[in-house]
Amino acid sequence: MVKSLKTKKILLGIAIGTLLLTACGKKELENAHDWPLEEFTYTNQDGKQLGLEDLKGKVWMADFIFTECDTVCPPMTANMAEIQRKAKDEGIKNLQFVSFSVDPDIDKPEVLKEYGERFEIDYKNWDFLTGYGQEEIEQYAMKNFKTIVKKPKADDQVIHGTSFYLVGKDGLIKKSYSGVNDVPYDQILEDIKILQ
Repeated sequence: MVKSLKTKKILLGIAIGTLLLTACGKKELENAHDWPLEEFTYTNQDGKQLGLEDLKGKVWMADFIFTECDTVCPPMTANMAEIQRKAKDEGIKNLQFVSFSVDPDIDKPEVLKEYGERFEIDYKNWDFLTGYGQEEIEQYAMKNFKTIVKKPKADDQVIHGTSFYLVGKDGLIKKSYSGVNDVPYDQILEDIKILQ
C-alpha cells in the first residue's frame, strides 16, 4: 500500500512536471506584426460570400493576384498551392487560403474558378475573392496589409505586392513572406503550426 502510494506520487509529479514544461515550451511567433484587419465580405469563386467573420478561429494565408497577370501571379499561385499541398501532407488542419483579386472588373467568380483549376488547387480550403471596386481593394490592401495595389489607366497589368501573409485565429496579420522567389516553405509551415 505504501509502495503503491509512493509510485502514484512519483507518477503525479512527472505528469505535473511534463505539463509545466509543455506550457513553458509553447512557442510564439517572433517579431509578429499583429496588424489588425478591417471587416470585409466579398464573393468567392463559387459566387458565395466570405468575410473576416467566417475566418475567425482559423489560421489563414493571404495574397493578392489577378488572372491576366503575365509576370508574378502564376508563380505566386503555384507557390501557395505548394504550401497547401505540404500543409495537407503534414496533417495541418483548420487552415484556409485566401487570394484577393486586384483586378475585380475582369476577375468575376467563374474567371477565378478557372484560374485556380490551372494550378490544381483544393477549393475545400481556398477562396479566390472578388466582388468589390478597384478603389476599394487598393485602399483595403494598403490600409490592412501595408501593400500597394494600383491599376494604371493605360495598362492591363495591375501593380501589386508579391508577399504571402499569415493571419492568426485572432484575425491579426502575424507575418509576411516572399511569395515569388525563395519562398521559405519550412518556416511558413512551422509558423502555421505555432499558431494552431
